[in-house]
Amino acid sequence: MRATWKGAISFGLVTIPVQLFTATEEHDIPLRQVHEKDGSRVRLRRVCEAEDVEIPYQEITKGYEAPDGSMIMLSDEDLADLPLPSKKLIDVLAFVDAETIDPLMFSKAYYVGTSDRAAAKPYALLKQALTEAGQIAVTKIAIRSRESLAVLRVHEDTLVLQTCLWPDEVRPAAGVAPEGEVTIRPQELQMARSLMDMLSQDFDLSTLHDEYQEVLQQVIEARLQGVELPHEEEAAPTGGKVIDLMAALENSVRAAKESRGERGAVDETDAEVRTLPVRKTAKKAPAKKAAPARKAAPARKAAPARKATGSAAKKTAASPKEAGGKKTTAATKSTAKATTKKTAAKKTTKRASA
Repeated sequence: MRATWKGAISFGLVTIPVQLFTATEEHDIPLRQVHEKDGSRVRLRRVCEAEDVEIPYQEITKGYEAPDGSMIMLSDEDLADLPLPSKKLIDVLAFVDAETIDPLMFSKAYYVGTSDRAAAKPYALLKQALTEAGQIAVTKIAIRSRESLAVLRVHEDTLVLQTCLWPDEVRPAAGVAPEGEVTIRPQELQMARSLMDMLSQDFDLSTLHDEYQEVLQQVIEARLQGVELPHEEEAAPTGGKVIDLMAALENSVRAAKESRGERGAVDETDAEVRTLPVRKTAKKAPAKKAAPARKAAPARKAAPARKATGSAAKKTAASPKEAGGKKTTAATKSTAKATTKKTAAKKTTKRASA
């Protein structure tokens, strides 16, 4: 690898001559801008607005446009002569716990190597001290005429310098998260943890790869060979409003198990989690509390009387409507007899008068 920066690490009175090597690279398939009509390349040219002519790269410098519209010229020499103490120095400011720096601040990573043999011992000393303390070193460094915040940490027995954003370059997250309080039931949290454990089993980060680049390469090969482009059916959208969060979590756990060949398998934890909501609901259900009152209904108390046998028992067990009906019939007959007697008495009186 080719070194991109040379200087020294300084902490206290210890100086370690080092050089930086780019630690990462992106694998992108280069796509050119071309004219759709004939496929010819489209190139960007540097044209001077005042003269309307293309100018060579050597005649281009940097400038700052002032608020009044005037342009202040800054040459490479001006930028190279900036009074930065971190120009050729990785200045260690402090040693802090790794959790102190939010990963949101991390930017580009560089491997740190030594510049000569004399730097091997202090390099190993700093590396071992960071490892045993579980800490990282907060530093400042100037790369390409720009000073950056950076951290020194250990990765696979090698020191790594990772540039960081300045604290005021990280935007606040206020107003992004959903507003209002949300109640999370213990059952839902436990099922979510179960899903997390299931998805984390046998996970190997090194097996992940860029599927987009593979598909793009297949499309390019198909174009070169003049064959039909590969197509895949679009997966059904899984987004939308979650009506039953618990059911969605259970289905996710079940799907994760099936993908691992554990079709139909349910561990004890999942079974216990699914029964928790039922148990809590049974304790709070008002219907079951009111059940004892229903046992004291009059109809159930009168039930033993129905077991009596014989005609007397049948008469005793007669319904109130039947008893009332019999009384009404007897009263009607008595009234009819009385009316007949009164009518006969009236006829006798009329005869006597005549």
